[in-house]
Amino acid sequence: MANISFQVSVFAFCTSISLLLMATQSQGHLGFDKHVPLFFFGDSYFDAGNNNYINTTLRANYWPYGDTFFKYPTGRFSDGRLISDFIAEYAELPLIPPYLQPGSHQFTYGANFASAGAGALVETSQGLVIDLHSQLSYFKSVKRLLRQKLGDEEAKALLSRAVYLFSVGGNDYIFPFQTNSSVLRSYSHEEFVGLVIANITAVIKEIYREGGRNFGFLGLDPLGCLPYARAIVQGESGACLEKITPYVKLHNKAISKLLQKLESELKGFRYSLSQIYEFLMERINHPSKYGFEEGKAACCGSGPYGGIYSCGGKREVKEYDLCHNASEYVFFDSGHPTERVFQQFAKQFWSGTSNSTTSYNLKALFET
Repeated sequence: MANISFQVSVFAFCTSISLLLMATQSQGHLGFDKHVPLFFFGDSYFDAGNNNYINTTLRANYWPYGDTFFKYPTGRFSDGRLISDFIAEYAELPLIPPYLQPGSHQFTYGANFASAGAGALVETSQGLVIDLHSQLSYFKSVKRLLRQKLGDEEAKALLSRAVYLFSVGGNDYIFPFQTNSSVLRSYSHEEFVGLVIANITAVIKEIYREGGRNFGFLGLDPLGCLPYARAIVQGESGACLEKITPYVKLHNKAISKLLQKLESELKGFRYSLSQIYEFLMERINHPSKYGFEEGKAACCGSGPYGGIYSCGGKREVKEYDLCHNASEYVFFDSGHPTERVFQQFAKQFWSGTSNSTTSYNLKALFET
């Protein structure tokens, strides 16, 4: 345990140094008053390590997480970088560190509030994660600090041109299945999705009131076909957990309608929505077409399809298998893709056409 803490501390120190160097380079290239900050909200697809600093079992701060790129665990649920890291790179920004990481933060480049396991609903993994509304409160704290540092006018201009990225909702549908909760039986599919969307809507509108104008969203991935879901399905080799699919499809339609509605109602509101559902299903079903060898099983885990959440041996199940080359796999652990998949998706999110992103791609949001 002491060794893990030492590794995390070393990473935090190294990250601080690299951020200073990259910030200097970025500042010189783009001009301090021209760069577009990035603010991340949501779950493990964006969490760069916030969960390292809260009392939770939902952590990835141990080997083999991070081994492909960072060479040590950072708290990211992958073998390397996440979508959020690649988007920061494409935007010519330094890597955005976790908000809770101790030390000096350059909030003029943005902040990462995401928390692995978090949902839009406060009840989702309550007590183990930083829920979306708590992430919003962190953002408001950052706004206050920016106003103190830059003054009201410059802070307002910075927040107005910033891009606010969300990956949230999936855990709200996963959590009731994982805990065998009765909550889903209390609502129709439409009603429960409506609750999730209503919470997301409230946060978007609050950020808009605080000055945000440019928003990016990930649609939900095929939750029922991830390795952990396949492991739940008994007696049907290779089958997906179809009970969760109606929620996913309804959510993806609802978030699309919501963003269109907000674009028509809120002056200056712009958005980019990229659906990861078909993107991931293509790689699950046809891995070789996209340069992978294995599309269904996880690189790191145990049980059917590596679907038991055991990667790293720090949870209830201590024994696990680890593949030799994560880049050959679509999934790194039972619920998260590999760095290579995240990079491929980040490229689509950044520069995709209208076939994959609406109503703008992310690159267009940065060209303000």
